[in-house]
Amino acid sequence: MLFAQEQRTKIILERSTKLTVDTKTNINYVKNPVFRQDNATLTCDSAVFYKERNYFEAYKNVHINQGDTVNIYSDFLNYDGNKKLAHLNSNVVMKDLTSTLTTNVLDYDMGLKIGTYVNGGKIVNKDVTLTSKRGYYFANSKDAYFRYNVVAVTPQTTIKSDTLRYNTFTNWTYFYGPTNIKGKDDNLYTEDGSYNTRTENAYFGKKNLYTQGTKSLKGDSLVYNGKTGYGKAIKNIVFKDTTDKTVLYGQLGEYYKTDERVVVTKKAYFGMGTKDTITVGGKKKLDSLWLSADTLEAQMALQKTLKLFKKPVVQKDSEIGAEDEKEKEAKEKEKAQARKEAAAATLLEKKQVVAPEPKKKLSKKEQKAGDALAAELKKNPPPKILTDSVKILAADIKVKTDSIKLDSLKKAIDLPKKINISTAKKDSLKIDPKTKTAASKDPKVIVSNKAKAALNVKAKDSVAFNPADTIRTRVIKAFHNVRVFKSNLQAVSDSLFYTAADSTLRWYSNPILWSQGSQQTGDTIHVFFKNDKIHSFQVLQNSFAANMETDTTKFNQAKGRITTGFFKDGELQNMFIDGNAESIYFDKDEKNVFKNMNQTVSSRIKFSFKDKELTKVTMFREIEGRTDPVEKLPKNTLLTGFIWKPELRPTSKADIIKGVPAKPKVAPKSKTTTPKVLNPKSVGNDPSGIKPLMPGKKVNTEIKKPDSVKVQPNNPVLIKTDTTKKATTGGVN
Repeated sequence: MLFAQEQRTKIILERSTKLTVDTKTNINYVKNPVFRQDNATLTCDSAVFYKERNYFEAYKNVHINQGDTVNIYSDFLNYDGNKKLAHLNSNVVMKDLTSTLTTNVLDYDMGLKIGTYVNGGKIVNKDVTLTSKRGYYFANSKDAYFRYNVVAVTPQTTIKSDTLRYNTFTNWTYFYGPTNIKGKDDNLYTEDGSYNTRTENAYFGKKNLYTQGTKSLKGDSLVYNGKTGYGKAIKNIVFKDTTDKTVLYGQLGEYYKTDERVVVTKKAYFGMGTKDTITVGGKKKLDSLWLSADTLEAQMALQKTLKLFKKPVVQKDSEIGAEDEKEKEAKEKEKAQARKEAAAATLLEKKQVVAPEPKKKLSKKEQKAGDALAAELKKNPPPKILTDSVKILAADIKVKTDSIKLDSLKKAIDLPKKINISTAKKDSLKIDPKTKTAASKDPKVIVSNKAKAALNVKAKDSVAFNPADTIRTRVIKAFHNVRVFKSNLQAVSDSLFYTAADSTLRWYSNPILWSQGSQQTGDTIHVFFKNDKIHSFQVLQNSFAANMETDTTKFNQAKGRITTGFFKDGELQNMFIDGNAESIYFDKDEKNVFKNMNQTVSSRIKFSFKDKELTKVTMFREIEGRTDPVEKLPKNTLLTGFIWKPELRPTSKADIIKGVPAKPKVAPKSKTTTPKVLNPKSVGNDPSGIKPLMPGKKVNTEIKKPDSVKVQPNNPVLIKTDTTKKATTGGVN
């Protein structure tokens, strides 16, 4: 205002079609006037000009042109030349080189080039349409400020905000209050940020929330490009999917909209809801699975591109070894057949050479009979016979082959090109009631079902649409230092893969799985869920189960090619170890004192559980074993491949959230180098976990199959000595 007052100039009436002056009031009544002040020209149909006050009122078809860059139109205008303020009413339109503003009432400062409306207005340019209750437009900087009920519409988004600034030249939009940016299938909420309506680049810095269907993403700072679909989230990241009941946390994340993929690093951890329950404070509570890793990735992928697993099924106990016997019999048959074929080939390749028998003298009677036979053969000689069996076989095959070709050729030549049904004899075609096909008395007439079917063959590119090809499913990937906690199981590995399509967790590269007092290791571990409840697990290749007796250095152990366990109501019910199954376990006497160590080798070992306790151990087929008194054992008797790493075991959700500990827990001092097992009762305070895999209490031990041998304590059967070794507590090999 001060600037305008300092530059005060007079309004000049350049021309008009009619001018009437009231001499008493010195008021000029003008028709079609043209006023000028500085670089602005003002025109209208009629005006009342107060020359002394440097002020006029304009009516109808009002037009203000300022510097050939700003044009304002309205029905009425009050203009103060001293302050250079224009107050326009009714059908106000303000235009510059980039945008158009429309409102009913507009105040425009000609000196500062600022337009203001307070009763609703709209600004339109090439990329966006903005409406609000109040607005301020700066023609010099091309900035527009909007307050209350602000709505900005672009081809891609609809923005609703409380306070917003928009630059019509750069296309940048700035938000200073609660704002929602809604796309075709997503929405972003923020209270502080910026967005370019042309490039679709965006930055959001306060209370940010991105949602897409059932998915949402939070972060202290969000950076996003709408055209590429790439975004980055920084600090306190939370990614949720209510459909899959999953949540992902971290401190740095990247989002890829094209394949709906989120990659989170820096203190990344993941939670998945299940229907398993635990009892806390006397009340049942849903049990969730928590997972952490250096890098976590969540993605929606086409189900047809994934390798899915079915729930594991093990052979019946009665079928153990049946496949081996069948395979052995089949191999024996193959060998016998090969021997026969080799012998036949030898006979065909070599001619038999029969040595002539020595001649013996014939009686006169025999000589006369021989002469008579020779005379008869001379008169009636027999037909010549091929003596070479190879030639006979070849000739026979050749004749048959040629006859087949000739017969096929004959049929092809004799087949009529067209059958005129109307001119055929009534009895020339008969319908077979069984096959419902026509049969002709004339062998030349053939109606082929295959020929008919050939006429209906679809084109190669006419593949039927399969809706299953479009099904997308959630995939979770974890890389490096993977750690998992659930009340009834915990695990670590180098990598993990999970998909909701088969509800299976897959651990790779040195995986270790714990369940209460037991530890499972192997090349790969799978845990299966069914109806959001834990169903089963499998340890594939080199499976090894171990459990340490409380306050001792004795380990119960079992190993084999594959281990399969089945759960019921969150508790382990049965566990099978198949393929060269070996075990070491201890039993106690009535005084709960260790008595014997049992060591066995068999095709299968089955462990049965009830009420979280091991009740039965059963061995199947080809069983060898021995039982030794505890006092005669070496200090550490372990199966080959034994690993014991309790210090790596996650113990709670908090343990997952804080990530990998900087330093491993120091093992308590012991007479041996084997670290002491963590107290199972302290792991997550879990009442639903199982008791030690093979506790030292006396259990019911059974050995199946008629050819099995029971383990007798007083008459041990020696087994391979290389199945045991010294105790080791080193890292995973």
